[in-house]
Order: sequence, then C-alpha cells, then structure tokens
Amino acid sequence: MATITSQLPEAGFLRIWHIVGNPKANPPIPALIPIGRTTFLNGVKDGIYPAPVRLGGPKARTVAWRVEDIRALIKSMGGDA
Repeated sequence: MATITSQLPEAGFLRIWHIVGNPKANPPIPALIPIGRTTFLNGVKDGIYPAPVRLGGPKARTVAWRVEDIRALIKSMGGDA
C-alpha cells in the first residue's frame, strides 16, 4: 500500500484543501494533516507550520505550500516519509 507522502509529486505546490482535506468536495479530498483549516493557518502564523508562497507576485491573493515543505512537516510529525 502506498504511503500518503509517496502519493505527492516530487515538486510543486499544494493548496490548503489538499493539506487539510475537504470532505465536501466532489470527490472528497482526504487530509494529509488531520487538522482544521483555521488551526493550520494559525499554526502558519505562529511559525509552527511552513509559510506559504504567493503565486502570481507579491500582491497576489493565491497562496500555496511547497510539496517539499509539507512532506518535511509530515515527516517531522512522525508520519510516513
């Protein structure tokens, strides 16, 4: 059986719903890190979780997280690597 992180691409970006999941999506998106969206964003603000990058320039509203950063976070939390 494949591990969660082995299903991630080697490089690229993940939007927040790919990290914390979205059960209302069609099809539902499973969580990589089983916490709520607000908890994750508060952790980013507090420096617990990796900072996002802005896609499209410094004033862009679209943010995403590097796959490498999320993979390292999951590994540091004792998840599969």
